[in-house]
Amino acid sequence: MAARNVPRRVSRNLAFQVLYGQEFLHSTTPEELRAAFRAAPRQDDQDEAEASGFAWELVEGVWSKTRELDELIRRYARNWRLERVGRVELTLMRLALYEMLFRPDVPPKVAMNEALELNRQYGEEKSRTFLNGVLDAAAKGMENGELLNK
Repeated sequence: MAARNVPRRVSRNLAFQVLYGQEFLHSTTPEELRAAFRAAPRQDDQDEAEASGFAWELVEGVWSKTRELDELIRRYARNWRLERVGRVELTLMRLALYEMLFRPDVPPKVAMNEALELNRQYGEEKSRTFLNGVLDAAAKGMENGELLNK
């Protein structure tokens, strides 16, 4: 029986949960990260084989590029120290920026909208404007060539 396609929104949700967990677990090796990914609860009857594709690519990509992504957040979150940014919002910004920069198959607006949708589910309403502002500034940086897709 062939694996069914998992909607990207479901995969993003799983990736967010694993990456948010990394704010507390701090995997130091790809093997530890993979174990954390495998241990994450799945939605409905989604099994690991189904989720491994896009969700794992996001988790591994954000994890491996965290320093670079955090530098971009510092750049575009004017007058905000990274330590002051909530962990939910920080995780969402990392995820969206990763997609915007390293996933040419994901339009920047889609990455931004998906981050805002996840913020509705996991974040605080008052953080939506901040999150949108940082991601919008990064998208404009991409449009004007200041920030390039990788």
